[in-house]
Amino acid sequence: MTKYEKGRVTMTFTEPIRKYILSGLVAFVVIGLIVANVMASKQDDKFKINEALYTQAIQLQSTGDMAGSADAIKKVLKKEPNSEMANYAAALIFAQNGDMKQSAIHMQKTLDLNPYKVEDPTFMIQLGEIFAGAERFEDAKTVLLRCQESAWAPEDIPNYQDQVATLLAHIENSLKEGTKNE
Repeated sequence: MTKYEKGRVTMTFTEPIRKYILSGLVAFVVIGLIVANVMASKQDDKFKINEALYTQAIQLQSTGDMAGSADAIKKVLKKEPNSEMANYAAALIFAQNGDMKQSAIHMQKTLDLNPYKVEDPTFMIQLGEIFAGAERFEDAKTVLLRCQESAWAPEDIPNYQDQVATLLAHIENSLKEGTKNE
């Protein structure tokens, strides 16, 4: 019902109209909760399948079945191409299989997905080693110089800085040999 008071229009709702509005809002919220629950359960199922594939890839890697682990991680990446963990695991698996170019692609993608990895000393030395193995010497040099400048000394990697220096020397030699051959 509409009222006019001194140039203003006001609306008043009768009791049945209020009940319909309240019923409509409650129905909307209930339907929203049901839809959200259905969608969440589908997402949970998808996560469980991908987690199982990821776990299988890691188990196969740990038992030495490198071909099986590569196949399993490829399946995970098909379903979750933007998974940081899957790309990182793929990089390590491909490196162990000797496919350094593919490994470098996945390490780069891991870094693209999580730029804060540049603060992880283990990741950075692995990235430098993989770039060097893929003959991306300038990229490897940049990464390893960052390791050197940061003066990291993680407890789980004894002689970290010595390893970085050795890798840098190897890269310098490779770069010199590359210019001699040209």
